[in-house]
Amino acid sequence: VQLQASGGGLVQAGASLRLSCVVSGRAFASTGMGWFRQAPGKEREFVAGINWTGGATYYADSVKGRFTISRVNAKNTVYLQMNSLKPEDTAVYYCAIHRYRSGGSQSTEYDYWGQGTQVTVSS
Repeated sequence: VQLQASGGGLVQAGASLRLSCVVSGRAFASTGMGWFRQAPGKEREFVAGINWTGGATYYADSVKGRFTISRVNAKNTVYLQMNSLKPEDTAVYYCAIHRYRSGGSQSTEYDYWGQGTQVTVSS
């Protein structure tokens, strides 16, 4: 199973970025997906999750209203649209495959992880 995340970069506060994560070697359409992030010196935290159909989404309070998670099963890809970025959003962002069809916030329920993509937001 491979997860390839991309789309990170260096942007100014208020800008937008869209992260992508392409999954191979796994039945993508039957599992939930999630995005997590880890800032320097901090623990990894949940950002957003999506169930297997895309019909249910979940967000951390810190990103609700600014970030949108979506998926295109035909492309084995999950996205994270990030708008109104803030310096506190700076982190390495990881996509992950959920053990089941949901996409909840518990990292222990995710079995496979991508390599991460760096997002840096300057003030």
